[in-house]
Amino acid sequence: MAATNPAKDHYRVIYNEEVYVSDVDGEKVMMSINTGKYYNLGYTGGRIWELAESGPSLGDIVTVLTNEYEVDEEQCRQQVHTFVAELEREGLLKLLREPV
Repeated sequence: MAATNPAKDHYRVIYNEEVYVSDVDGEKVMMSINTGKYYNLGYTGGRIWELAESGPSLGDIVTVLTNEYEVDEEQCRQQVHTFVAELEREGLLKLLREPV
């Protein structure tokens, strides 16, 4: 897996309000109103989505997840950045660059 740019840890995660989200058996599922596509985020993806509710930075999300799960910080950072980038490509959320 390629190295992750730690500067992106300062990017703030913002929901797209054109998404319906529900819990199904402990997992987050969602539907994009714009595209009609359905998504299953699973447990960890659902946890990231829950954390994103307060508009945290990517670094904040990584910190919470490394405290909740037994995972290496850099591995967690890579996976969070990849997951969030995919949600952004799908139009489910936005990343806003915060000044450092």
